[in-house]
Amino acid sequence: MRQLITIILLTLFLIIGGSLVFLMTWDIPAPSHTVKKTLDDSRFPR
Repeated sequence: MRQLITIILLTLFLIIGGSLVFLMTWDIPAPSHTVKKTLDDSRFPR
């Protein structure tokens, strides 16, 4: 039973560690399109 728990914890640690390494090294592209919004003057009181 102890060996099974050790294998499960080791597998979980490897999955989490691999996921963290993947997210740290993944080159996420920046948004490529511009957003243009028109805001009403009534939203900004003077």
